[in-house]
Amino acid sequence: MTQLWPAPVARGAVHATVPVPGSKSITNRALVLAALADGPSTLRAPLRSRDTELMAGALRALGVEIQDGPDGSWQVAPGELRGPAEVDCGLAGTVMRFVPPVAALAAGRVTFDGDPQARQRPLGTVLDALRELGADISGSALPFDVHGTGKLTGGTVTIDASASSQFVSGLLLSAPRFEQGVTVLHEGKPVPSLPHIEMTVAMLRAAGVDVDDREPDTWRVAPGEIRALDVEIEPDLSNATPFLAAAAVTGGTVTVPGWPAQTTQAGDAIRDILSQMGAQVERTEAGLTVTGPAELTPVDIDLHDVGELTPTVAALAAFATGRSRLRGIAHLRGHETDRLAALQNELTKLGGAVEQTEDGLLVEPRPLTGGSWHSYADHRMATAGAILGLKVPGVVVEDIATTAKTIPDFPGMWAAMLGESA
Repeated sequence: MTQLWPAPVARGAVHATVPVPGSKSITNRALVLAALADGPSTLRAPLRSRDTELMAGALRALGVEIQDGPDGSWQVAPGELRGPAEVDCGLAGTVMRFVPPVAALAAGRVTFDGDPQARQRPLGTVLDALRELGADISGSALPFDVHGTGKLTGGTVTIDASASSQFVSGLLLSAPRFEQGVTVLHEGKPVPSLPHIEMTVAMLRAAGVDVDDREPDTWRVAPGEIRALDVEIEPDLSNATPFLAAAAVTGGTVTVPGWPAQTTQAGDAIRDILSQMGAQVERTEAGLTVTGPAELTPVDIDLHDVGELTPTVAALAAFATGRSRLRGIAHLRGHETDRLAALQNELTKLGGAVEQTEDGLLVEPRPLTGGSWHSYADHRMATAGAILGLKVPGVVVEDIATTAKTIPDFPGMWAAMLGESA
């Protein structure tokens, strides 16, 4: 049954320290690399959420041994990749786009399926690319089958990755195990979320893989070994943004411990965004601390590379002193849901004024009232509703449980931040 969650109203300025679990993006990339590595790996402080459990389950189904360590780590031992196997993608884009190249290296049939909403997500780009590289795949969307032979030729492939950077990352992660490696050429509109590809490249290099990304829109991965990993997973900076936003909208102060001094995570961009909106932002050895302003400043901002932050920024913009323009995010129409339409619909229902543009949103602040906030099975839509509920009594978030996709216990963490019982 869908869980209806009355979003709690802040009783005043929020003051809290909020530890945030590990990065989903890093955890799932590390799991894939560890599954293909030359020996056992240790992933320390991994995120345990629906998306990462789905990734672990997919790799286990293919023959990889993944066990819980006594310190909460994941111990990953590569195995012979084989089918028949069934992979449940849920609604995890990383699973449906990163695992098919791994399955192409397995011997046997591997069947992929997922949640009903996942069947609408674009997959043809990565599946067609794998076909060009020598894979036998039936279907272009969920459900589909990969018929592996235990190896893949690889080579050069040209794709249009303007819908998702995950198309590129999915090919690169398995490329060292392809006989010829892979060269991925992008042709089309600019690739969104480039920091995620930079994360992939950095993690490949850290595992001893030769990657050449000196030419724009071109990535070359040489064939070779992937060294076993021993890695500490950073906190998920994108998942931290709703908690930092709570400080911004209430004029309070929130600290997220362990914020890295240097990172490839796209969520790090929230520091500059919150500064532009008038918040005081400081990173120290203790973490990142955000203190909210008396009034939020509207922004005109390009979120093309950090589209995942759009729901949080739109919620903040709804409380600003003037109209905000969020640009460069047309690709969000193909995420867990059409995030642009969803944000327009839900903010308008609460009394906001939101207009879709060709590549984004115009958000005009209006007095908001309570009401139902639909999540569309989208974890970031759900957390945006929670942010609005801090200042708008009566906001009820439908399907708050969808936040478990990347945050194991969002309602409990939110309540703890507000000093309430879960």
